[in-house]
Amino acid sequence: MKKLLWGISAILLVCLGLWGLSNKLLQSSAASGNHKLIIYNWGDYIDPDLISKFEKQTGYRVTYQTFDSNEAMYTKIKQGGTAYDLAVPSEYMVTKLRKAGLLEKLDLSKIPNRKYLGKNFIHQSFDPQNEYSLPYFWGTLGIIYNDKFVKAGSITSWNDLWNKKYRHNILLVDSARDIMGLSLASLGYSMNTTNTIELHLAKTKLDNLGSNVKAIIADELKMYMIQNEAAIGVTWSGEASEMLAANKHLHYVVPKPYSNLWFDNFVVPKTAKNPQAAYAFINFMLDPKNAAQNAEYVGYATPVEAALKYLPKSVRDDKQFYPDRKLVKRLEVFKDLSKSKVQEYNDLFLEFKMYVH
Repeated sequence: MKKLLWGISAILLVCLGLWGLSNKLLQSSAASGNHKLIIYNWGDYIDPDLISKFEKQTGYRVTYQTFDSNEAMYTKIKQGGTAYDLAVPSEYMVTKLRKAGLLEKLDLSKIPNRKYLGKNFIHQSFDPQNEYSLPYFWGTLGIIYNDKFVKAGSITSWNDLWNKKYRHNILLVDSARDIMGLSLASLGYSMNTTNTIELHLAKTKLDNLGSNVKAIIADELKMYMIQNEAAIGVTWSGEASEMLAANKHLHYVVPKPYSNLWFDNFVVPKTAKNPQAAYAFINFMLDPKNAAQNAEYVGYATPVEAALKYLPKSVRDDKQFYPDRKLVKRLEVFKDLSKSKVQEYNDLFLEFKMYVH
């Protein structure tokens, strides 16, 4: 009997050893060759601990590269020098990538955690059936102000920016669509207008804002606002949340009459070498606990409705960053415009920048 037990034990040990070897080989295989996952995302736009967690859970080795604009991302994907498995473009860029034939249709059956996404954040105009994209983060364009220089509650509208008492005290984010868009909104025009007269009227109004503008900048806007270097800034909600956390005198508002509602989205480029790994990562990031951890780290709003219960009450109840449906209804999503119209927006914005400087 002892010999029989010993024999059974030996067989079990061999099986366990083979299982361990098999698992190691699987991990090694997943971490090399076709099982490497290459992600192309905005800078500082994910909790690095989640990447480590994903690698440990799956064995995939993640290569994480960053871009600083949708246009730069589009150019790299179109050139095809790097076979990105996953990218994170904004809404209008999803349309542009799709029209250029640069996106793979998603196999949604491989992303079961999509069920946790809120109904308000899927089936958007830029991808009605979510055939090519699923939301990663969402937010608004708005005004951040410092109550050391601005009376609390006095900023409610885009038109407030033109008040002469803010002379040389406003910072603008360096983005043609956003800044042209706020001027269009202040005039009651669509932020997606293709009407040349409306665009020139918006640019003329921006010129009148010039004397109030201290600088048109990018990432530095965050530091300047935190350090009380300006009274007002125009920026995105996620950036604003970081500023508010660092300076109690700062406040964020989505101005009237309306503003931009933006989405950054997961997509799989046509040139992806490992779409299966991309699906695994999307599914991992849509897990409610992971989505909550990521939202708390990054500061932007998660579209994973089931993640809200894992966020601090102070975060999920903050209407500045998780606005109610009434506010969301008066927001406008950017559309992909023709190449000539994009150039027109850019040219007018560049003229304004030259005028300011």
